[in-house]
Amino acid sequence: MTRLLENKNAVITGCNRGIGFATLKLFAEKGCNVWACVRCENKEFEKKAETIAKENNVWIKPVYFDLGNSEEIKAGIKQIRENKEKIDILVNNAGIEQQGGFFQMTPMAVFEKIFKINVFAQIEFSQYITKLMMRNKAGSVINLSSCAGIDMTGGYMAYSASKAAIISVTKTMASELINYGIRVNAIAPGIVETQMSRGLTDEARENTKNSSLMNRIGEPEEIAEAIAFLASDASSYMTGQVLRVDGGM
Repeated sequence: MTRLLENKNAVITGCNRGIGFATLKLFAEKGCNVWACVRCENKEFEKKAETIAKENNVWIKPVYFDLGNSEEIKAGIKQIRENKEKIDILVNNAGIEQQGGFFQMTPMAVFEKIFKINVFAQIEFSQYITKLMMRNKAGSVINLSSCAGIDMTGGYMAYSASKAAIISVTKTMASELINYGIRVNAIAPGIVETQMSRGLTDEARENTKNSSLMNRIGEPEEIAEAIAFLASDASSYMTGQVLRVDGGM
């Protein structure tokens, strides 16, 4: 396997499951060291991370903080900074799923909660990490948006709006940070085999499958491959882009 990320150091959020865990594993396989950010201390996750690190001759350092808590974010940043290692890559993967439903039925508290985690916390965390990247005049940031942020459908307004906001954030970050050698791109996955998709009804899953040319649900590993591409020097002429990985929706 090509060690596409050999000797690079990445910060990845939401590493304990789904796309985040698949990305952690793939990055390690490609030679990348990782600060693996998760919300709660988890010994089982630490054991998995230790095994992955040993198998691939890299280091993986768990960092625990809640994106909904600014003080915990600052503590996590302090822990990362104390390592005194350069940061080459940031993957903003963590987020929360749709809560509520149609526009008229979604309480404002739900909108506020989703935007707090899916948008505001991502911006705050990125502000800290990119300041550290700026010292090296290089870096790659990958934000996880969603096809739901591009192709709006009824019943998902809060989640879709938050993911659309991430696309705007990505483009603005790209324009402002390129002078420091930092590229910023977004991935917009379609439906993926994660905890979120497994919560759909059988009818909803079938309808989603039928909406893609490939007539199937994606795997987290397929999204991770796209993230690794944007993180690597293979995408050196890409910034401010939104890469759809959706099976042809």
